[in-house]
Amino acid sequence: MSYQEPIYDVAKLGHAELLTPKFDESLRFFTEVYGLDVVATEGDSAYLRAWGDHDLTSLKLTASHQAGLGHVGWRAMSPQALERRVAALEAYGIQGRWIDGDVGHGKAYRFTGIGGHEMELYFESEKYRAPEGKQAYLPNQPQKYHGRGVAVERIDHINLLTRDVVEMRTFAAETLGFKLREHLIPGGQGEEVGAWMSLMNKAHDLAITKEPAAGASGRLHHLAYYASTREEVLRAAEIFMENDVFIEFGPAKHSRTQGFFLYVYEPGGNRIEVFAGGFHIFEPDWEPVTWGTEVKGRSTAWGLECPPSFHEHATPLL
Repeated sequence: MSYQEPIYDVAKLGHAELLTPKFDESLRFFTEVYGLDVVATEGDSAYLRAWGDHDLTSLKLTASHQAGLGHVGWRAMSPQALERRVAALEAYGIQGRWIDGDVGHGKAYRFTGIGGHEMELYFESEKYRAPEGKQAYLPNQPQKYHGRGVAVERIDHINLLTRDVVEMRTFAAETLGFKLREHLIPGGQGEEVGAWMSLMNKAHDLAITKEPAAGASGRLHHLAYYASTREEVLRAAEIFMENDVFIEFGPAKHSRTQGFFLYVYEPGGNRIEVFAGGFHIFEPDWEPVTWGTEVKGRSTAWGLECPPSFHEHATPLL
């Protein structure tokens, strides 16, 4: 078996920008219900963080005429790694531009990826320093647990739609160093409709799924934050119920990634996930798992059927 030297120049999903046509309602959802903290406001945007995020901010929420993804930010391992990945992008034919930075991070290389999504690469990132009253008892935590709303812990992964899954995952692997962990080819042959990729040892930082709408590009399937236990996901379901938040799917367990999940729509229309668990990969020669169908015909690991909206709804709405 041939072995390709892995690339470890990109460390993690750093942040995402979500657009919303209902800014005030979305901001209330993310702060009071989902449990993020506002760390800054600038223009039409608010910058938020989860209590376990070590960086200053992981979510930029921006008022817009429609919902969707503004951009997604990937943090490089070092200044040198950033330069190497920019060179790889340009060698691939991607022509981006340098920007001065934004709240929470320094200069970044902004580009449009395969699939039409705005992305940026950066290294310089401002660490969160908890003020008096928010300091954690344990010094290896960025701040104390506040328990407000769902109180998600940290940003975890993002799912993007594309018309050609193989093309997009090949691009992600060759330019940014994503490793293919699992992929879905219905029936075991034909078109690939899903791929789950990670930068380090998680089951996934990036999911890529088939765009269901002809001619659409650059759409978001969902953004996910991590909760430490399944019980926290169950608690989230109760909180969403009490706050009249539409629960689309879950709580249940995914077959792929083995994550325990719950999907809702925030008021602007973007799908948001609470995610716990998921397997980790420690083998350097991991062989990607090919799925041809669900195990024993189950839609999910325990048999909960997937609602049609999960394959049809994405933002921006068409």
